[in-house]
Amino acid sequence: MIASSADPPLLACHQLHKSYGTRTVLRGVSATFEAGDVVSVIGPSGCGKSTFLRCLNRLESFQAGRLELMGHDLSAPRLSWDEQTRLRSRVGMVFQQFNLFPHLNVLDNLMLAPRRILGVPLAECRDRALHHLTTVGLAERARAWPDQLSGGQKQRVAIARALCMNPALMLFDEPTSALDPELVGEVLAVMQGLAADGMTMVVVTHEMRFAREVSNRVMFFNDGLIEEQGSPDQLFTQPRSDRLQTFLRRQ
Repeated sequence: MIASSADPPLLACHQLHKSYGTRTVLRGVSATFEAGDVVSVIGPSGCGKSTFLRCLNRLESFQAGRLELMGHDLSAPRLSWDEQTRLRSRVGMVFQQFNLFPHLNVLDNLMLAPRRILGVPLAECRDRALHHLTTVGLAERARAWPDQLSGGQKQRVAIARALCMNPALMLFDEPTSALDPELVGEVLAVMQGLAADGMTMVVVTHEMRFAREVSNRVMFFNDGLIEEQGSPDQLFTQPRSDRLQTFLRRQ
């Protein structure tokens, strides 16, 4: 469901600045994400896309700016660790490299965070895990170990693991970049299904077809800034900036 105009944005950032030593990565990035948005973030390597995504979940700190989740200021100094953890748990994150725990089977990977961070009862954790494994088409692999899975299966398990936290939105950091080409489709199909079900998503991606067909908005990053953003039709058929035109010609 798309939020009404009276609701605060689900997630908003204001003038984010991020540097590593003398290297500036984000140069005052501002953006808002409404409930139901599917936003693809595209751009050349090294432009700040992944850093931006990690800042949205406070996996990376930033030197200046403000980050608000459901009306709560995640960057406020007065916010306690417990409050920040509770709010951050509403933001699911799917990484390039899956990050499954190799010493836990698939079911236990999915149950760990809801049990330890949210205090969800064991039986409910199990029910959630099996439900979301069914969502990603892997219910029969619940007792498998991560090293018994293909790359595409590992990424689908990682998506199910994030869903087990009942997130308000999901962040995807190039979720298909580590996959063999023949496995990309199965992961994108799961993501497309989540989008169709109304999940709010911010996706850093090189998959231009996904960005065009699934997103309702596309952001083009260049040199630490959102250089251009708009509907997929606008950005892909009528790009305004020279840098975006060059980027799209090379895809």
